[in-house]
Amino acid sequence: MEYIPLLVLVLSFVGLLSIGTPVAWSIAISSMLTMLVSIPYLPAFTTVSQRIAAGLDSFALLAIPFFVLSGELMNRGGIAKRLIAFAKTLVGAFPGGLALINIISAMLMGAIAGSALASASAMGSMLGPEMEKQGYDREFGAAVNITSATTGLIIPPSNILIVYSLASGGASIAALFLAGYIPGILTGLLLMLVASVWAKKKGYKTGKRSNMRDVFRTFVDAVPSLFLLILVIGGIVGGIFTATEASAIAVLYSLILGFVYREISFSNLPEITLNASVTTAIVMLLIGASMSMSWVMSYEFIPQEISSGLLGMTDNKILILIVINLILLMVGIFMDMTPAVLIFTPIFLPVVSKLGIDPVHFGIIMILNLCIGLCTPPVGSVLFVGVGIARTSIEKVVKPLLPLFLAMIIALFLVTYIPALSLWLPSLFDL
Repeated sequence: MEYIPLLVLVLSFVGLLSIGTPVAWSIAISSMLTMLVSIPYLPAFTTVSQRIAAGLDSFALLAIPFFVLSGELMNRGGIAKRLIAFAKTLVGAFPGGLALINIISAMLMGAIAGSALASASAMGSMLGPEMEKQGYDREFGAAVNITSATTGLIIPPSNILIVYSLASGGASIAALFLAGYIPGILTGLLLMLVASVWAKKKGYKTGKRSNMRDVFRTFVDAVPSLFLLILVIGGIVGGIFTATEASAIAVLYSLILGFVYREISFSNLPEITLNASVTTAIVMLLIGASMSMSWVMSYEFIPQEISSGLLGMTDNKILILIVINLILLMVGIFMDMTPAVLIFTPIFLPVVSKLGIDPVHFGIIMILNLCIGLCTPPVGSVLFVGVGIARTSIEKVVKPLLPLFLAMIIALFLVTYIPALSLWLPSLFDL
């Protein structure tokens, strides 16, 4: 194996990150430096820039700006408070009721908006102050909000599953969407179990038990929001429209719903569009740079060499998956989810494919694994949003985060070694 390109890639990338260079630029510059090892500077510059542009030339990627925009519309359109009201009638009377409400609302909001940041922002702003009034520790509320927000990246529709489909070379988006339901719900249930035990131990108050009339009323109020899930996922699975077309329909439906709820007016649209454009620009720059690095690694035969090295160590499926999960957990601590998926999918997917692991199953393993990284410093974007909204510090949130981390790792372990959790639903639809 030729180690020089790999060393240049790793050392330059880590070095650039350590001096505070933005992730996208670190990826692009380290890719260019790696190319300089093999070819002259002018072709190296042009190749990397061409690969960035080519990486964005995909119809499937058009779904991302539409889903981002629909998420912004939903966040501003009164959907979050209706979901919270519905969740409150379901679990408000259980131990740690407000924490459970946060988790269920985050699962529903994340599933509808497809954004962990939007979910953390909405739930933290609305439920955080109420949890404090009821005697909950601010840090515990922040920890619950941070970890539960990531469930929306597994429960579809999810932008990151679209990114994985692209990186994997064509794994079915419909199959990935269906595969995310059970792992996402499982993660949420385990988080609810831990939150309930913690709340009971701390003696937090429980709310009033709701009658069936309240449950029905809040459910009816939330139905228009929940219908978006049926519209998007049902349309994709039923072959009525593609994921990209579904994302455009989600924008139109969210906009109409915002006007019906009277939470959005025409004067709000410029701000909403600008916020969505900024988020899209960041995501697309990361995708383009990551696609260039992925191409450079393929050019230097790095994935093939790593694959051979891993399979040379052992052909035991259990051990290989343990190694890959440990590597991804470390990667998630230092790298944002989108570039991690684009860079490491071409490295690890050939390995697990040789072991007979379904690409859809591996995609769910990878995304669930990297969700944990969103809750950890120094790059955990959801962690910083959750801590900022709760007006606390990372150091204080770490203690209540640890048992919730354990719940997420248990969910990851179960999903990794029980393929049916991911593949049962897609198999029902012959996907």
